[in-house]
Amino acid sequence: MNIETLQKYCLSKKGTSEDMPFDEETIAYRVGGKIFLLTGLENIPLRFNAKCDPEKAIELREQYPENILPGYHMNKKHWNTLICDDIISDDLIRELIDYSYELVYSSLKKSVKAEIEGK
Repeated sequence: MNIETLQKYCLSKKGTSEDMPFDEETIAYRVGGKIFLLTGLENIPLRFNAKCDPEKAIELREQYPENILPGYHMNKKHWNTLICDDIISDDLIRELIDYSYELVYSSLKKSVKAEIEGK
């Protein structure tokens, strides 16, 4: 997966926006104003931080010790850094993006969810 594919995939999710709140190199993807994914524009190979349930985060880090690490500059209990090379499939990458999105979306207030859903 490359940065353009990642960007397109993240922005295809309902209610998602992107901004650069930290610097000119780091993109944040948000749903309902809350970050679900962070990535750098210059990272080769592509790497990004995604939210994750603590138990699942440990399991993934054990399964992919070279490619899924505790979240860089994030709460390492709740965030993973994924290094996207040939070890992690694009299907797994999309699955983990979806998972991060859903974790954040599920934590939103009912009124914010209703706004995203257009109700």
